[in-house]
Amino acid sequence: MSSETGLASWYGPPYTNRKAADGSIYDQNAMTAAHRTLPMGSIVRVTNLTNNQAVVVRITDRGPFVDGRIIDLSLAAAKAVDLYRPGTAKVRVEAFAPPPGVDPAGRWCVQIGAFMDEADAIQLKNDLTRRYATAKVIEFAGPTGHWVRINPKNEDKAAADQIADSIHIPDPSAQPYLVRLN
Repeated sequence: MSSETGLASWYGPPYTNRKAADGSIYDQNAMTAAHRTLPMGSIVRVTNLTNNQAVVVRITDRGPFVDGRIIDLSLAAAKAVDLYRPGTAKVRVEAFAPPPGVDPAGRWCVQIGAFMDEADAIQLKNDLTRRYATAKVIEFAGPTGHWVRINPKNEDKAAADQIADSIHIPDPSAQPYLVRLN
């Protein structure tokens, strides 16, 4: 079982009935969560360290893409550990064994965002396309603005790490994040 400690937040109404990263429809009343790197379908226990209340959730989405946060809980999961009203809390996330059939190496990319102005995201996409000629660079509208994603040719973690380490963007809301695609 792997474990990490950090800040959790929650997401709800604006995302309800939208497609989650795993292809399911997001239900704010289900016990689910978003994580940047755990395999889709992973089961995790999230413990609010201020009150020791814990909840078990399934990873169905990607996020949070706010610096310093490690997991976004569904509204129901946030209420279960008394995270709903404060909005954030320090938590321990304990991941159980990955679901059967998951590629242990995973497929990885680097995600950058969120730009309020689409033109800024497109400009970065164009700059990165020239810089990373062997990677696929895309721009898309995300939940908090416009995002840019770099998919390394082989989608391996080492290549994604190398790309993320080489990107230096002064805007704190547009920092690169490693994201697992599967």
